[in-house]
Amino acid sequence: MSFIEFKDVTKVYRVGEVDIPAAAGITFSAEKGEFIVIVGPSGAGKTTLLNMLGGMDCCTSGTISLDGQLVSGFSARELTEYRRLNVGFVFQFYNLIQNLTALENVELATDICENALDPMTVLKEVGLAHRADNFPSQLSGGEQQRTAIARALAKNPKLLLCDEPTGALDYKTGKVILKLLQDTCRRQGRTVIVITHNKAFCEIADRVIEISGGRVSNCYINENPKSAEVISW
Repeated sequence: MSFIEFKDVTKVYRVGEVDIPAAAGITFSAEKGEFIVIVGPSGAGKTTLLNMLGGMDCCTSGTISLDGQLVSGFSARELTEYRRLNVGFVFQFYNLIQNLTALENVELATDICENALDPMTVLKEVGLAHRADNFPSQLSGGEQQRTAIARALAKNPKLLLCDEPTGALDYKTGKVILKLLQDTCRRQGRTVIVITHNKAFCEIADRVIEISGGRVSNCYINENPKSAEVISW
C-alpha cells in the first residue's frame, strides 16, 4: 500500500435542490517523503482534494488512506484527532493570530500535539529566530508565511499540506518559500503537497498530479526535479 491512496473518490455538495460535483472519481497514489505538486485551473477540484486528505471534509464515496489509516472511514471525532496529530496546514493568507508573537503562534500548535518539536528550534530552521518576539503586523509577508510553515512543522506531522502558499507573495519571496518547502521535504523526509494553478511549480516536484474537472487527468514522476531557486514564472 502506498503512503497516500485515493480510490475513485467523489465529493458532491448539495445546494438547495441542486447537486454540485467537486470531485468526480479521483484516483492516485503517492509515496512517503515525496514533494508533490497538485496543479490545475481554478474550480478543478484541487482544494476539495486537499480538504478531504486533510480531514477537513468527507468524501461522498470512494476511499482515502494515509499511512495505512482509512481516513474516509473516520468518525468526526477521529477526524479531529487525525488533523491534530497527522497533518500540518499552510494556507495562502497565513492565518496567524495577531495578538501572539511569532514564537507564541508556533507554541500554540505544539500545545495540542503528542510528539511536537521545539518551537524555537523550528523557528530557527525557517530563519526566523531573530523575529521570535515580533507580532505578525511587524513581519513581512514572507516572514509571516515562514512563521505559518514553522507552526505547521512544529506539530511534527506526517503530511504537510500547502494551499497556494505563494499566492499572496511577490515573485522573489514566493521562490524563497518554495525553496523552504522543498528543503524541508529533502532534509526531513517529510511528505509535502503543494496545491497550485502555476504549472511552473511542476518542475520542482517529485510527483505531479494534474486535476481537471474533478478528476486526475495526468499523474507522473519527475525524474529530475529542479531546485526552486532556478525555476521562473
